[in-house]
Amino acid sequence: MQSRCALSRTGEVVRRSKETQLSAKVVIEGRGKITVSTGAPFLDHMLEQVARYGAFDLTLRGKGDVHVDPHHLVEDAGIVAGQALSQALGDRSGIARFASAYAPLDESLARVVVDLGRRPYLSYNVPVKGRIGTLESEIVEEFWRALSIHLGATIHVDLIRGRNRHHIVEATFKALGLALRSAMSLTGGPGVPSSKGVLG
Repeated sequence: MQSRCALSRTGEVVRRSKETQLSAKVVIEGRGKITVSTGAPFLDHMLEQVARYGAFDLTLRGKGDVHVDPHHLVEDAGIVAGQALSQALGDRSGIARFASAYAPLDESLARVVVDLGRRPYLSYNVPVKGRIGTLESEIVEEFWRALSIHLGATIHVDLIRGRNRHHIVEATFKALGLALRSAMSLTGGPGVPSSKGVLG
């Protein structure tokens, strides 16, 4: 297996539309460099949690038509984050592929299970309603769906318990970071991690 310093699993994408302008860069073997600025402070905070607990560098900048609704910005942030991570993973040879993680935040406890096998699917079981900062909580699911599709990942997100909306959502993003950290790790095994010999 290559040493950490010899690896360069990096992905960089730009997305420009009539609704958003976003760029993202990921370095999986990072050094703790995280810069997120989308114009939606709570979204920024959540993306920072994913990168911090995922132990990868993340630069994600841009803006969107939040004067209309933050929906487009949140969804497109999931798109560029997923695409950058997917690009950084390359053909996914040697990765662990599967991982699960729990994360608590005070009274809240969340679980995230991921499979980076290029089969997009989202099971999102987080029954929370109401506004968190500038975002309606139901919009958060759109980030997860876009991430799943563009990362090429099956993701199961489950709230085990919780009351505070902020705590609930933040626990899920921390658990995502922890799960990605494990799933993206290199196991040293040959080829892609699939009995079929191909992912997807």
